[in-house]
Amino acid sequence: MKLSTRTRYGTRALLELALHQGEGPVFLKDIARQQQISLSYLEHLVAPLISGGIIRSVKGPKGGVTLVKKPEDIRLMEITLLLEGSIAPVECVDNPDVCERSTHCVTRDIWTEVKDAMNGVLEATTIQDLVERQKAKGLPGSSMYYI
Repeated sequence: MKLSTRTRYGTRALLELALHQGEGPVFLKDIARQQQISLSYLEHLVAPLISGGIIRSVKGPKGGVTLVKKPEDIRLMEITLLLEGSIAPVECVDNPDVCERSTHCVTRDIWTEVKDAMNGVLEATTIQDLVERQKAKGLPGSSMYYI
């Protein structure tokens, strides 16, 4: 199972904002350049992150985007749900009514375990965890960090 670029790039953009936490708003063009994300694509990711209460947009000459929440309060699960939706590997995991075999299907049990395992990792990991991992790799501040 693959996560889409929406989730991967959105997470990288939030990591970039966390690296600049306390410095004021950051221009989207700067995030795009630092994380090697198309600016037009990044612009499409901003709306769900704003409506989800993770970032806010600041207008004006010193405007840009900034985190609303602390990096330690932003879980990767929250980002994934906002940008990706469910990460169930098959439809019947979230909607058992799509298959008459759902109640007795052992493969559905496995796909449910896969989803639960992924959800566990995403729920346990915060943007602050990524900041700390980046620093542990000897990459303090902004750099070309890929997820």
